[in-house]
Amino acid sequence: MRWLFLALAVWGAIHPMYWFLSFMAQGNGFGAMIDAWYVNASTTGLVWDLTISALTLTIWVAWETWRRQSWIDLVAIPATFCIGVSCGLPLYLFLRSRADR
Repeated sequence: MRWLFLALAVWGAIHPMYWFLSFMAQGNGFGAMIDAWYVNASTTGLVWDLTISALTLTIWVAWETWRRQSWIDLVAIPATFCIGVSCGLPLYLFLRSRADR
């Protein structure tokens, strides 16, 4: 199961990044991407869904890291906000499932 989490983290990093970079390659900037997030009610709802999920994951990672004193697990927080929940969550599950716990 642990390696499945790692595979999902890699996929969750590569697949969304492909689409983000494709958008940028069309001459769009980061501001245009943010504007696209709020183009209609559906995309706005998705942005809020992912924002709440990222915040929840961050709180969980921070709490569990403090409780377990496993500081390397904090790497899931920047992965979540720089790449996305699709990378951050499986990455944290991969790190949390280490045998040395």
